[in-house]
Amino acid sequence: MSDVRGLGTLFTDPDPDALRAVLREKPHGLLPKVCSVREAIERYVPDGAYLATGGFGGVRIPTALIHEIVRQRRTRLGYSGHTATHDFQILAAGRCFDRCDVAYVVGLEMRGMSPNARRYCQSGAVRFTEWTNAALLWRYRAAAMGVSFLPTRSMLGTDTFVRSAAVELTCPFTGKRFAAVPALSPDVALIHVHRADIFGNCQMDGSTVADLDVAAASRHVVVSCERLIPSEQIRAEPDRTAIPYYMVDAVVEAPGGSYPGNMPGEYYSDEEHLAEWLDVEQDPTRLADFLEANIFGVPDFEHYLALHGGMERIRQLRRTELLIDSGAADAHEELP
Repeated sequence: MSDVRGLGTLFTDPDPDALRAVLREKPHGLLPKVCSVREAIERYVPDGAYLATGGFGGVRIPTALIHEIVRQRRTRLGYSGHTATHDFQILAAGRCFDRCDVAYVVGLEMRGMSPNARRYCQSGAVRFTEWTNAALLWRYRAAAMGVSFLPTRSMLGTDTFVRSAAVELTCPFTGKRFAAVPALSPDVALIHVHRADIFGNCQMDGSTVADLDVAAASRHVVVSCERLIPSEQIRAEPDRTAIPYYMVDAVVEAPGGSYPGNMPGEYYSDEEHLAEWLDVEQDPTRLADFLEANIFGVPDFEHYLALHGGMERIRQLRRTELLIDSGAADAHEELP
């Protein structure tokens, strides 16, 4: 039986040696990497780059970094929509990407669908290649392993396979059919973590989802963190280092940097503000005014936070997060 190919476009080069050539040239010493959000995006996210974001749904997303991409009016980006909700919504509002490997986008889970992201996707301005969530994860993992593809039974016999860029092939050992999913090496990954030191050693609480594979698979990694901690604390708990320094190119301290998303153990999602995003998107004119007030018209993410209650709002959302963690029945009610 001849190999069957999906009809989707392969947006990135799966050659593992192309990634290794880039990683070989990166400095591997313990060098300070702290910079501002603006500097990190200017340096590592040029127009046309292929981008991946960490987190899962609305949890632990790198909002501060994504806002800056929109603020700097980046265009023609490629994007990996692995489990992208509000991060996809923001980038769509800025019309930042024109091609997307898609598994989960447009929807904000129980909150509903982003009207503007839907319009953008249906406008013809973006090319899509489809995958399952697992297949996109395995594409990262293939790149991290230094191989050009991984075999899987996922997607076989489905329309997702037809719209993917996978190839159905025969196992040389068993004669069974598998889908070969090609390695995915983003130009840059943006990942928000709980704690990092100045060299880029990162600690994360809760599920890491695909972020460890994303970091290992990417040519460059920009990390934002809730707080910078001493390197001595990293060395005292080496088992807690999720992403090691040698994978990281830039470190940004961004308290509240996942707002209005949920940061596990730190703060709950701001459901009122996420609802406001969905509401203003009903009308393109209102959305344009909203973006001007919240992104283009403010110098940085800190000022955006201030517009919506600043660190006092984060403290309120922290109480909600802690109530939910403790299983309190009234956790969603207004707190004093």
